[in-house]
Amino acid sequence: MSDGPIVDGKFRIDNTCPSSSASGILALFSLKGKTAIVSGAAAGIGLAVAQALAEAGANVALWYNSNKAAHDRAAEIEKKYGVKSKAYQVNVTDAETVSDAVTTVVKEFNGRLDIFVANSGIPWTQGAMTEGQIDHYRKVITTDIDGTFYSARAAALHWKRQKEEGTDINGKKLENYSYGSFIATASMSGHIVNFPQLQAAYNAAKAAVIHLCRSLAVEWVQFARANSISPGYIATEISNFVPPETKDVWRSKIPMGREGEAHELAGAYLYLASDASSYTTGTDIIVDGGYVLP
Repeated sequence: MSDGPIVDGKFRIDNTCPSSSASGILALFSLKGKTAIVSGAAAGIGLAVAQALAEAGANVALWYNSNKAAHDRAAEIEKKYGVKSKAYQVNVTDAETVSDAVTTVVKEFNGRLDIFVANSGIPWTQGAMTEGQIDHYRKVITTDIDGTFYSARAAALHWKRQKEEGTDINGKKLENYSYGSFIATASMSGHIVNFPQLQAAYNAAKAAVIHLCRSLAVEWVQFARANSISPGYIATEISNFVPPETKDVWRSKIPMGREGEAHELAGAYLYLASDASSYTTGTDIIVDGGYVLP
């Protein structure tokens, strides 16, 4: 693998191996014994994803920025699903902090990393870009795209070593390990331009997240998969700042006629986290009730 995935301008024909279907399709969705990190996991989409991964058997680290309720949610997950779960306060806009936090999770859990869900993100709330503050722009960009990049980089260093050496961080042989799985929460806003609300910076950041994952899928192909999920309008606290009349406009543009619930995204994340998606990399799954179709 040290030779890299490309030789003489062509992909090697032995870059990856398929998952085994010997135990049946449902077994491929099992995450038993694996370790997952979910950022932005104190509530909303991140919490729903963390719960789903734990139900599938994964030990789950919940990262949060300011919502300390993550500690209670982690305790609830641990009790309900019988897995290890712990909350960590992590500023994803600082590369060194992210790297240190990933290593801490790996050491405090079971010496390995299998899944990283980069879900931390903030919305643009200041309307037209000509009216918005530059500081707000920087905060959106550094959180939504830089934070995703830093998370990907930190996770990749562990996955690359695990694949090359076949051991956990303590030197023990890895069991039930194939490849790392990186999943970023993008947005349908990376595919379309939202209105009536204006949010150019957010749209650009989410489009960048999608293309980052596509690029990493090629760069990492020998040791990890990289995919993104693009939610549509989901009923979480992230959109609490939006007036009810604007949300009514949203609903009128969604073929399903409503906002989604966070748990309706969880299946897509579980698929990408598991060996059921062993031949899926560089893709973006849109879960938006049909918004981008018309």
